[in-house]
Amino acid sequence: MTDVTEAPEIDLARGLGTVLRAHVERGRRAVEGLPGGPRGFQVLSMAAEEACSNQAEIARALGLDRTVMTYLVDDLETAGLVERRPDPADRRARQVVLTAEGERRHADLLDQFAAIDAEVLGGLDPDDAAVFRTLLTKVVGSLDGHSVDACTAVAAVTDADC
Repeated sequence: MTDVTEAPEIDLARGLGTVLRAHVERGRRAVEGLPGGPRGFQVLSMAAEEACSNQAEIARALGLDRTVMTYLVDDLETAGLVERRPDPADRRARQVVLTAEGERRHADLLDQFAAIDAEVLGGLDPDDAAVFRTLLTKVVGSLDGHSVDACTAVAAVTDADC
């Protein structure tokens, strides 16, 4: 592991801002052409995890207005990436489900984001990168006293990059 005493300490806001800007800049290029850009990717990710597949739950988890969510899912559906299905738990609600093309596109984007993650964390050796991710997960989980689940983690980490 790297000896952190070698580098001068920077404040949390500056450090997180620098990392976030680097990741967002590269991420925006990866999702270029995807309906909804970063938000579209977030919807695909949540639908792929099936953690919050109900359209209203996804909107709530991502902090999106229901109207915005409707237009976003419309655009993803038109692109052939998702389809809406009745939610068996609530007939009034709709689930957002990936199509075969949506699964392929999501898998491709996950590969691109893995490369982005590796680039952004490239200044760390693999052990330090793993520690950073573990600590970040703990911080996200402790925000507002929430436990770390897929919906909470995605919403807490991604609101700033929409």
